[in-house]
Amino acid sequence: MRQFAFLAIALLLAGCTKHELPRYTHEVMNRMTPIKNQGDSETCWIYAMLAAIETEHLAWGDSVNLSPYFIEKMLEQERACPESKRGMGATLIRLIQKYGIVGYSAMHSADTPPPRWVFMLGATYTTQEFARSVCAPHEYLALTSDDRQPYYQAVDIDVPDNWLNDRFYNIPIDSLLAKTERAVRRHHGVCWESKEHAMAIVGIAHDDHHQPYFIMKNSWGTDRPYGGLAYLSFDDFRKKTLAVEMTKKAYHN
Repeated sequence: MRQFAFLAIALLLAGCTKHELPRYTHEVMNRMTPIKNQGDSETCWIYAMLAAIETEHLAWGDSVNLSPYFIEKMLEQERACPESKRGMGATLIRLIQKYGIVGYSAMHSADTPPPRWVFMLGATYTTQEFARSVCAPHEYLALTSDDRQPYYQAVDIDVPDNWLNDRFYNIPIDSLLAKTERAVRRHHGVCWESKEHAMAIVGIAHDDHHQPYFIMKNSWGTDRPYGGLAYLSFDDFRKKTLAVEMTKKAYHN
């Protein structure tokens, strides 16, 4: 999903000097892998969901840095995949269960041939075996909030990005916000999606007026304000959220 999602913000900030940027005080800042750059692709959903998985593992003390390029290459085998290569966090979960995943060091470029094996701690794993170690089947829960559909049931999200026809557990938006905030405060990885963009949530902050924000790990590189992070107000979370993915443990704890 391209960078037009924040075009209005970019235009607003274009004439500002550095000290005029909004200031945020971090309350929680979870561990994360280095910020990556999706370039001109529309694959932010891959970067966001992988970043959420990485943060989840870092909270356990288990360091993983996963390759978005491996998933991009596997998309070539998916007939239903749109030419734009757009998708959702739930799409990513399905794809790594099917094709597996590899570390970023094994495939850190779209030009790198996709590895068939993962070598770790003197052992050799298939890409699927490695994927199960970083994302167990049915570990993650896909959530949405749609007041036009019944709550506390699995519902469809009728958007082109949901080309695998995943279903999402529908809860009221205030409940979704509360669940997300609690998960982040307890250091879980969370993937957030609007209709335009997807990012991982890596922390919580407030501005000078004490309004709360989620700290977002973006995938547009680091040569931007806040070094590649972005800030999503709780109010905008209520207005813009299409879906959220987190582990079932994060949801129920």
